[in-house]
Amino acid sequence: MTFSYKLVLAELLGKKNNKQAENLQRFFKTAKGQYAYGDLFLGIKVPVQRLVAKKFINLPLSEIQKIINNKYHECRLTALLILTYQYPKATPKQQKEIYDFFLKNISYINNWDLVDLSSPNIIGKYLLNHSRRPLYNLVKSKNLWHRRIAIISTFSFIRNMEFSDTVKLAKLLLKDKEDLIHKAVGWMLREMGKRDEKLLIEFISENKDKMPRTMYRYAIEKLDKSQLCGLQ
Repeated sequence: MTFSYKLVLAELLGKKNNKQAENLQRFFKTAKGQYAYGDLFLGIKVPVQRLVAKKFINLPLSEIQKIINNKYHECRLTALLILTYQYPKATPKQQKEIYDFFLKNISYINNWDLVDLSSPNIIGKYLLNHSRRPLYNLVKSKNLWHRRIAIISTFSFIRNMEFSDTVKLAKLLLKDKEDLIHKAVGWMLREMGKRDEKLLIEFISENKDKMPRTMYRYAIEKLDKSQLCGLQ
């Protein structure tokens, strides 16, 4: 079977749901002045996009490029999902190509779901065995999504019981102005705490006066009352 981006687009367009698209455009804050202003949706749920991505797992990067350039949110997410399914099966050389492709197209990874469903499984997994410096470059970016990619990518490190970069990046983001960054940092701290409660409590004890309320709330979500009393 010849794999073409046109087949992927045809599948996605065939599943368009106008009512769901309207709901998603409100949910993902696409109105003027909001973080995803102007983004367009087909109205396709993520599980359906996953099925499409798995069907076209062998799509070459040259064809994925044409999908990730698409104006519709679901096209970009499906392209990223294909990459996440390709990555574990790829050779080291191909993994580097997927990693480079992600960074080359970072401007299209411009909403929280696109970041969250792709960056740990591509950027994070690649950097498990490479210098973490790219994350420290991204975390300094003025672009909200670049900073979110930096912290969310550490989910792969956390799953591998490596916590130092999560802690360092979290400290760099304590003064971030964006609520979506506060949520992302709090989430990663919580995930770290599931594996190392002592480290999470230590981080919160040292930084609770600097942590935005949302970040703090997300981070402590899995701690019990006795542990929280010790943080007062």
